[in-house]
Amino acid sequence: MSAIPPNPYQQSQPLSPGDEKLWATLIHLGGIFFFFLPALVGYFVLRDRGPFIREHTRTALNFQLTVLLGYLIGFATLGIFIGGVIVFAAGLLNIVFSIIATVAANRGNLYTYPVAIKFVSD
Repeated sequence: MSAIPPNPYQQSQPLSPGDEKLWATLIHLGGIFFFFLPALVGYFVLRDRGPFIREHTRTALNFQLTVLLGYLIGFATLGIFIGGVIVFAAGLLNIVFSIIATVAANRGNLYTYPVAIKFVSD
């Protein structure tokens, strides 16, 4: 008698608290190097695996989309002086706030970015 294969459409198992902290840390840290991609992938893949990771992926995605908007505005106005300032500020804010969020996630704390437009909500 053969075993019944698992249902590929069944809901995934929740992550352990340690795994949630690890993934949240990596998603925030990944935002420095890969911009919005880690947050986007994390949001769609991990958001249903626990409340801690859901909140961190949502806030990271909102912040990274805000930074992306800043880059787009900065590059669109690069012909005038303000465009360079906007691009520099967006990059600096991305690095600083992503590091703060990474540390908070690693400690198991929730973090809300102070400058983020809420594109995605639960």
